[in-house]
Amino acid sequence: MNIRVATTNGLCQLHIEGEMNIYTAAEFKAQLLPLLAEPGELEIDLSLVSEMDGAGMQQLLLAKREATRVGTTLRLVGHSRAVLEVFDLCNLAAFWRSSGYFQLGR
Repeated sequence: MNIRVATTNGLCQLHIEGEMNIYTAAEFKAQLLPLLAEPGELEIDLSLVSEMDGAGMQQLLLAKREATRVGTTLRLVGHSRAVLEVFDLCNLAAFWRSSGYFQLGR
């Protein structure tokens, strides 16, 4: 997994490329938590995620929980087919949409 971070005018964009799975979960968490501690907004671009499993979904749920806890605005954008399949499989697409975190496209 390759994670690229770009910050502009209070918006931190986290671009994820590759696999979000049990093998990359610790790396994702290590990079995510410090970003959530910063004031502003966090946008996670999932358009280049090639594979996602339950551990990847758990990391996104962690991001949501921590963003809510610290008052950071979080958006998930640019969902790849792999991400959408896991959202549908876990029946969580409606959960993400209703919470305002899930935005199709950009």
